[in-house]
Amino acid sequence: MMPSGAPLCNICGEQLELGENGEMIVACHECNYPICKECFEHEINEGHKVCLKCGTPYEGKSKDGDDDSDADDGIKVHETPSTSTLASQIHNSEDVGGLHARHVSTVSTADNEQVNEESGNSTWKKRMKSWKGKGKDKKNKNKKDAVPKAKADNEASAPSEQQMEEIRSPEAAALPLSVVVPIVKSKLAPYRTVIIVRLIILGLFFHYRVTNPVESAFPLWLTSIICEIWFAFSWVLDQFPKWSPVNRYTYIENLSARFEREGEPSGLASVDFFVSTVDPLKEPPLITANTVLSILAVDYPVDKVSCYVSDDGAAMLTFESLVETAEFARQWVPFCKKFSIEPRAPEFYFSQKIDYLKDKVQPSFVKERRAMKREYEEYKVRVNAMVAKAQKTPEEGWSMQDGTPWPGNNSRDHPGMIQVFLGHTGARDIEGNELPRLVYVSREKRPGYQHHKKAGAENALVRVSAVLTNAPFILNLDCDHYVNNSKAVREAMCFLMDPEVGRDVCYVQFPQRFDGIDRSDRYANRNTVFFDVNMRGLDGIQGPMYVGTGCVFNRQALYGYSPPSMLNLPISSCCCCPSKSTKDVSRISRDAKRAELEAAIYNLRETDRKHNYDENERSTLISQMSFEKTFGLSTVFIESALMENGGGVPESADPSMLIKEAIHVISCGYEEKTEWGKEIGWIYGSVTEDILTGFKMQCRGWRSIYCMPLRPAFKGSAPINLSDRLHQVLRWALGSVEIFLSRHCPLWYAIGGGRLKWLQRLAYVNTIVYPFTSLPLVAYCTLPAICLLTGKFIIPTLSNLASVLFLGLFLSIIVTSVLELRWSGVCIEDLWRNEQFWVIGGSSAHLFAVFQGFLKMLAGVDTNFTVTAKAAEDTEFGELYLIKWTTLLIPPTTLIIINMVGVVAGFSDALNGGYESWGPLFGKVFFAFWVIFHLYPFLKGLMGRQNRTPTIVILWSVLLASVFSIIWVKIDPFVKKVDSDTIAETCVAIDC
Repeated sequence: MMPSGAPLCNICGEQLELGENGEMIVACHECNYPICKECFEHEINEGHKVCLKCGTPYEGKSKDGDDDSDADDGIKVHETPSTSTLASQIHNSEDVGGLHARHVSTVSTADNEQVNEESGNSTWKKRMKSWKGKGKDKKNKNKKDAVPKAKADNEASAPSEQQMEEIRSPEAAALPLSVVVPIVKSKLAPYRTVIIVRLIILGLFFHYRVTNPVESAFPLWLTSIICEIWFAFSWVLDQFPKWSPVNRYTYIENLSARFEREGEPSGLASVDFFVSTVDPLKEPPLITANTVLSILAVDYPVDKVSCYVSDDGAAMLTFESLVETAEFARQWVPFCKKFSIEPRAPEFYFSQKIDYLKDKVQPSFVKERRAMKREYEEYKVRVNAMVAKAQKTPEEGWSMQDGTPWPGNNSRDHPGMIQVFLGHTGARDIEGNELPRLVYVSREKRPGYQHHKKAGAENALVRVSAVLTNAPFILNLDCDHYVNNSKAVREAMCFLMDPEVGRDVCYVQFPQRFDGIDRSDRYANRNTVFFDVNMRGLDGIQGPMYVGTGCVFNRQALYGYSPPSMLNLPISSCCCCPSKSTKDVSRISRDAKRAELEAAIYNLRETDRKHNYDENERSTLISQMSFEKTFGLSTVFIESALMENGGGVPESADPSMLIKEAIHVISCGYEEKTEWGKEIGWIYGSVTEDILTGFKMQCRGWRSIYCMPLRPAFKGSAPINLSDRLHQVLRWALGSVEIFLSRHCPLWYAIGGGRLKWLQRLAYVNTIVYPFTSLPLVAYCTLPAICLLTGKFIIPTLSNLASVLFLGLFLSIIVTSVLELRWSGVCIEDLWRNEQFWVIGGSSAHLFAVFQGFLKMLAGVDTNFTVTAKAAEDTEFGELYLIKWTTLLIPPTTLIIINMVGVVAGFSDALNGGYESWGPLFGKVFFAFWVIFHLYPFLKGLMGRQNRTPTIVILWSVLLASVFSIIWVKIDPFVKKVDSDTIAETCVAIDC
């Protein structure tokens, strides 16, 4: 992604020269601003001794060896690593998978020339002309007089530091905050070509398969044809959304230059963090506390950060642990910011196996680190003591320190609770500095009300935050996902605060990265293929999907508004089905509520500009305009929702009444007869509310951004043992089935809107139909055993043409994977693990999700999912070997056993059948081993640590093996099949 030669000079446009040691010459060692040697010498001769970009004085020494900033002869020209070294570094960063690099040379050739042209040549040449203007008329005089006069003129015309700052301010505002770098053509063009070739081969392959049936095994042949057609359809859905992958690079230093000028208040936008938790016994408070601490210590202005913790289980343990966390944060936050440590979650910082003295030059660091570690250990003891105490609930319920009963003793019947711990009016850190706001929230729950699980809790946080802080952007995290990169919010702001890029962006999604996963990633917990391949492909279309955590939202998009570029559409248009004909009454009725809302917003803003209403008049106007039918019965919330840029509570709101209003908006009946969960906030109707919420936003015309910083923004924990992993996948698959059976199915929802691009729609269709692949997958994995047991096969005797087609199909699959690895940077092991778990999950969790989804949607039989347990402390990878018996393990176990029995039966039959039977055997055995190899991680997981297989697994294995042994004996493969008529003809009487 870097030009083959050296970078261009930002004054004359010529390529930079290389020094004697082969290193590139630049003018400034602070910012490595590229200026050629001739232009640099001209700058020095003209008396310009500060860098044109950053204003740093050039280093230099006089001829006598003393420091002398006025000595032109001794000013140094700095050298950076050679061009080849830089190119190799950028190449390596590209191969890693779209990692962010912040060098001038990281953009593509075209982009680099454009940046140099706009921010370099034209800008600096104008400055050069203006600075030299006074000296041009004096060049024709005597040289002896001209030299001192020119020098004096240049010194007079050179700008002062204040003038330089004034000059840099508009230039800083023009610097890009991010840049899009498409994958280079040398990698992308062959990839696309092979995709098309593979599509053609698939067509020829299916033509051969359909026109050459196997009459002797027609049912098996027909089953295989149906399965293969579905696999091809699934491949198309998965492959083509990756047609235009892109990389994005951010420049957070330009963000600071634009919005954080020295001596002025920070212009960065405020951000509300959401952390959701339910059961403190399954989601340890220490894990949640580390997430909260990493948020409070984030590298962002403290007055711009607010952290809201949703306790949907109303547990006093969560509340008390948050009290301790707020107290510990008074010491932890200043320590993090003083020494710029990473990550800023104490548990994970202190557990790093690295040299923590590296790059830490402060003499007090070692002493303060030891003291902080001791404080953290004491804090852990206090929190763990609370957890141990909470294991047994008292009969009379929990009581607070003042003896008052805890309001949340009944987790299904309790009032709403809000507690502000830190913030503008709360406690400060030990150095007296302000801390970010920390708010505990537990929404009201009453019997008879539908609470919508996590989606309902997130919507409650949206309303509470709108009343208390109303930041224009929202970042939501799971309780086990901590901030691993303290500058992650700044990375997102490079897109959201860019007036050009962020105008129609509904959210910025970060990839999920995980700690504590075994080195081989046995069950594909990292999901590397999805996050580094599929999501980057979607970023080149309309943006990545929302994956539930690590996402920064535009609050206006959550409120159901259309993007600014869509506001000029006709009033009868809708994100679902725009109406081009006045006769299309059904489509107009679908958009009635949305059109009414946007018209009411417009009318209210217009009347506000023309009239000054007092609070009572404004409340009456809001009620008359039917905002209450959309947002609910809270005037304060409605006013905050109508603020275009957010960033504060409405002026008409009474500060003393904000907590009371916040309690009101989290009442259990607040959402009744409103648009919450239908058009506003997190969308209800699926356990995977993340996919549904992002899908609705993009149907309205919004786009999203995928941000992959060099240092992962967030890290979390994943269930690494087999049973928990399958239950997690089951939950995701069931959510997809629910969406498929709902009105929001991407197959038909918003089909005529024109706002969702067709490749984006293919990607969403893939997310809801992939569980149904389990049906043909289980059937296809059963075919090898049946073929081996019956002696039949699904493919007829191959001709030369058929052999070429099969070979071409296998080669195209391999080449597609290799080229995909080449542009994405994903390693082949990750691809293979993903392929293996596709078979494991497809034959177990996905299969159950299909049946449970239909039972839930058609018969009303609901399946309650428990929260996946997160381990706070354990031996390394100890959880990997835990086996928790579940019915999800039965189908893969069955497939393994029947294929093993089939292999044994096939070899036994070949031994009895003679030389001719070995040829057909190899194809069948290869087919069976393909299934066994894909299920090998599952088989390894069943064995547990040191091959101690659970008793229940042994019993199931024996039972299934016995059943298939009986079937095998019934088929009797050892006896040569002879017709009875032949026996009668050859029968001799005496022998008979």
